Amino acid sequence: METVRLLVVDDDPPIADLVATVARYEGWTAVTAYSGEEALSLAAGFRPDIVVLDLMLPDVDGFGVLDRLRRSGTMVPVVFLTARDTVADRVAGLTRGGDDYLVKPFAVEELMARLRTVLRRSSGRGPGNGSERPVLRVADLTVDEDTREVRRGTRLLSLTPTEFDVLRYLMRRSPAVLTKAQILDHVWEYGFGGRSNVVELVISRLRRKLDEAGGEPLIHTARGFGYAVRRAAR
Repeated sequence: METVRLLVVDDDPPIADLVATVARYEGWTAVTAYSGEEALSLAAGFRPDIVVLDLMLPDVDGFGVLDRLRRSGTMVPVVFLTARDTVADRVAGLTRGGDDYLVKPFAVEELMARLRTVLRRSSGRGPGNGSERPVLRVADLTVDEDTREVRRGTRLLSLTPTEFDVLRYLMRRSPAVLTKAQILDHVWEYGFGGRSNVVELVISRLRRKLDEAGGEPLIHTARGFGYAVRRAAR
């Protein structure tokens, strides 16, 4: 098994160094950056498997770092670790492609648990990844569970690990409607503190990406209940 490469970005050196030290005890390779520009420079050469990212940085803020990472084509999982705890900040972090959001002060054990969960999603070793068929199909949408490629017709879609796991779960259970609680329990495992709005945010991102690729809408909302991936009733 390859060593996990972790990039920790925080302008508070004691916090960054603490997270990196604990990760090294886990056997990971961890490097630290104390500014947004330093983080972007390190990411290009270090090629991390996962990033812990503060929002309040002295130059480029965490949202800007994430945006530039995504524009560069990398879908590396990003877990925000920040003192900004408003609902608007959480929504912004997850809507812009973050995979999780943890507020300071924090327990380092919880952070490591969340990082391991996100990594399992990224590597395809998440819950329920067993002997099911490797390619899932609904209409012109296909999900290859081995290569983790998602296509709408001939168009290859770029999804974050979290988006992929939510879509895969919905497609495995298609055409059934799944509740937000079911999706939280299956994908996030620890329930994300009961904050079901994270499901709405990821579904919104998925719906936009699928719709932009063309074809009929495939993600449907059962109001007051949950979501399903299926063809529209004719």
